[in-house]
Amino acid sequence: MVKGPKLQAVEISEAQAEVLEQFERRHQTPQQMAKRVRVVLLAVQGLGNRDISRIIGLDRMQVGTWRKRWITEYDRLCRIETEHPKQLEDAIKNLFSDVPRSGAPATFTAEQVVQIIALACENPEDSQRPISHWTTRELADEAMKRGIVRTISERQVGRFLKSGGSEAPSESLLAKRHSE
Repeated sequence: MVKGPKLQAVEISEAQAEVLEQFERRHQTPQQMAKRVRVVLLAVQGLGNRDISRIIGLDRMQVGTWRKRWITEYDRLCRIETEHPKQLEDAIKNLFSDVPRSGAPATFTAEQVVQIIALACENPEDSQRPISHWTTRELADEAMKRGIVRTISERQVGRFLKSGGSEAPSESLLAKRHSE
């Protein structure tokens, strides 16, 4: 069996171990984070990436990523533990969180979204629509007609409306869709 380069030992303080074990036991801990925590706890016991990979069900590259991230951040975590012990849990939680990704640029501006939501609050009859309540199809059509957006799907309009308000309106803004 060919062995790879010797792995760097993973160190952990008592307080850090306590926090990691709490995350591992908590039912509210997202599974992805629990697996990452487990990587560190197993690495501390001296297990290699291949063994950890088999036990946890992550590929070796992922195991290596989380091992390296812990090793890189260990000194910073020790400083936090010494200087601001109450912040240790948040620091560890942030360490195991995904780094935000850029993704595709937004298709619609915040102003366009607000205008579409405002349109949904208007009476459809004021826009010469022969309906009493807006449907997502009618809203999409009216938003394009008014030049708010060049093109938009009724599903996207629905997503904007679903996430748009902090309170539910007292009356339904949209008509119920009937089976066609």
